[in-house]
Amino acid sequence: MKLIECVPNFSEGRRPEVVKAIRDAIASVKGVSILDSSSDESHNRSVITFVAPIDTVVDAAFAGMREAAERIDLRGHQGEHPRIGATDVVPFVPLEDSTMDDCVYLARQLGQRVGAELGIPVFLYERAASRPTRVNLADVRRGQFEGLRDELGTNPEREPDFGPNRIHESAGATAIGARPFLVAYNVYLGTASNLALAKSIAKQVRESSGGFKAVKGLGLEVDGQAQVSMNLVDTDQTALHTVFDFISEKARAEGVEVTWSEIIGLVPEKVLFEASKNYLRLAQFTPDQVLERQVARAMASARSQEPVVAASPAESSSTPTDFLKAIASSDPVPGGGSVSAYAGALGASLARMVAGLTIGRKKYAAVEAEMTLLAAEAESLTSQLATLVERDADAYALVSAAYKLPKDSESATAARNAAITKALLGAAEVPLETARLCAKVAHLANAVAAKGNSNAVTDAGVAALLAEAGCKGAAYNIRVNVAALSDRSLGQDLEREALDLVAQTSRATAEACATVERGITT
Repeated sequence: MKLIECVPNFSEGRRPEVVKAIRDAIASVKGVSILDSSSDESHNRSVITFVAPIDTVVDAAFAGMREAAERIDLRGHQGEHPRIGATDVVPFVPLEDSTMDDCVYLARQLGQRVGAELGIPVFLYERAASRPTRVNLADVRRGQFEGLRDELGTNPEREPDFGPNRIHESAGATAIGARPFLVAYNVYLGTASNLALAKSIAKQVRESSGGFKAVKGLGLEVDGQAQVSMNLVDTDQTALHTVFDFISEKARAEGVEVTWSEIIGLVPEKVLFEASKNYLRLAQFTPDQVLERQVARAMASARSQEPVVAASPAESSSTPTDFLKAIASSDPVPGGGSVSAYAGALGASLARMVAGLTIGRKKYAAVEAEMTLLAAEAESLTSQLATLVERDADAYALVSAAYKLPKDSESATAARNAAITKALLGAAEVPLETARLCAKVAHLANAVAAKGNSNAVTDAGVAALLAEAGCKGAAYNIRVNVAALSDRSLGQDLEREALDLVAQTSRATAEACATVERGITT
């Protein structure tokens, strides 16, 4: 069964009876399971998380939106959180066997229905966006309800994807989209007197201002406290503990301590496991070491009367040993592309270690702020490159599948050729992203080699060498896929960028190695 998660946000957090009516409307649809309902009075906002089969999830979301439109009037709404509608935003998230494409389709289906039946203008965002300027929710929500009310019907750029080109008098407008799992996370910095600091840090955190990948942030005053409010839209790119460490370091530099933090709604256990591993410095930890997991497995086994076999760390596909075994097998994946990404991730991790060994040392107080930033960047690069290990294997699978398509007719052959071209270009774009990130790792390794703890300078050198190997390996994969194209000109730009990245990486690595040589010979 294909399952979809839906996380609608409603502009009501002060009237429990209204929130309950909306929640009950959603729950009344067949197959719906309400997972969580959170309300915030200061934000005047509620988030309801539910799961439903793919064929009923739109009905459930629509039921909640219809109830919200009847009970919430934006004309009198006040709250800290930006909003454009009674139902402010409705994201679909793929679960189980569902895909992002499924969620994009559902977003469009719901948007069309809301526009037609409720008369509410709908804007598609994130993966469902109809134009690049609407991928970012903050851009869709610019000006909030009041600003959008003035622009609809007069500014062609604000014309909705569905529904009337005018604001709904009381229910406003709605953003509907498809996205990966999002973690809503808030960090508090003491009293409201620190609001300016919270806003400054939020600006440094969010991607749109040059901060962390896949992070959105605002500085807000909530219940008399300064809050950095964030949405982490892809924790594989930026981990929860990465932003916490950054905020904590920035606040401490100004004489302010983090008082507490909170997660709104649900969070994948992987996010918390990664935070635990980071702060406790756990080596070779696997989720199967969690007691409750083994208890749940034992209970499930008891119900099915099957013997319980506890998984060991060696049986986990996430261990280095298993990865090496997978590479050594006769299976073509994981291959050189995945290994290149893994090499880059190792380099980023080493650079992070060197930065960490520098932070907090009196001898390096002058570069502590810079090392803190470099450490956070290295953490992000590690996560992104780790994701590319799997993505490279997936890209190869698409190429393999394209070559297996039938060619028993002229039309079938044409379709096969088009699929092969698309797959080969995709298989070249993945290692290109690896090369880009490896180039960043090399520059970062060069920086920590030059300014970081001199006792770890050789580690910085190894980090640079790994980055260079990863970049060159990724470039090989780009070139071999482009060479396989029937029209090689389609991939010329990819090849050109790859070679430029290799040159950049080699220069940075040479500088880092020169620093290492000076460090070990003096």
